[in-house]
Amino acid sequence: MSAALTVADSKRAFHRTFPHVIAPLYRRLVDELLVELHLLSRQSGFRSDPLFACGLIQVFDSFAKGYRPDSQREPLLAALCSASGFDAAALRQQRDQAMAAMGSHSVEQVKQWIEQEGAGAPEPVATALASIRRPDFHYSRLMAVGLLSLLEQAQGADAMDPTALRSYAHDLGSAMGLLRDRLDKDISLYANNLEKMAQAVELMEETVAAERRKRERQQEAAAAAPSTSEPTADAGGEAATEAAPSAG
Repeated sequence: MSAALTVADSKRAFHRTFPHVIAPLYRRLVDELLVELHLLSRQSGFRSDPLFACGLIQVFDSFAKGYRPDSQREPLLAALCSASGFDAAALRQQRDQAMAAMGSHSVEQVKQWIEQEGAGAPEPVATALASIRRPDFHYSRLMAVGLLSLLEQAQGADAMDPTALRSYAHDLGSAMGLLRDRLDKDISLYANNLEKMAQAVELMEETVAAERRKRERQQEAAAAAPSTSEPTADAGGEAATEAAPSAG
């Protein structure tokens, strides 16, 4: 894409590709990813590697989990990516391959790969490690999430405490040449925002369910109410006569 294009240009390209109304709950996610991808596409030292692919797909899938309608979720990702020149399908494939490769190895093996500067690591994990060692390497916070998601896929990770696993990701990231403080900040921010998003989605679903129950009760009450078309007694008619004292 032309270096002269701005964030506004990327946003216009996105809305042309995805002309649907986005629920308020997901607008921040869309806006932040649009800006992030636009800025990364302008960095000469940035390369779309498996670590980035894992992070982007993990962030999108996690935060868009409750997106409705479900049929618009993948088109939304495709539009976000294409607006800045990325290919969503290729990134998802790259991520799936990395996750599958990682699932065949243990957390301890990952540590050995890093200590040996990638020796013995399967593709595409080796590609990610090699990318970080480039002199012009450009870091993205999505890579921190990608590192964590890859570790979570490794054998033995499910038995680790989430906090311990994040700490392990920090150590491994530092060994790979990434700044520990930056990794700690980005992984913690991701975890905190994910928790807030889950709470917001739960609240939204509860609100929708409550509104649905309210409408159902109103419909049931309306169906059970007596018809208003039946004649009623006149104020001065039969009802009044029955209530009056007898003439005798």
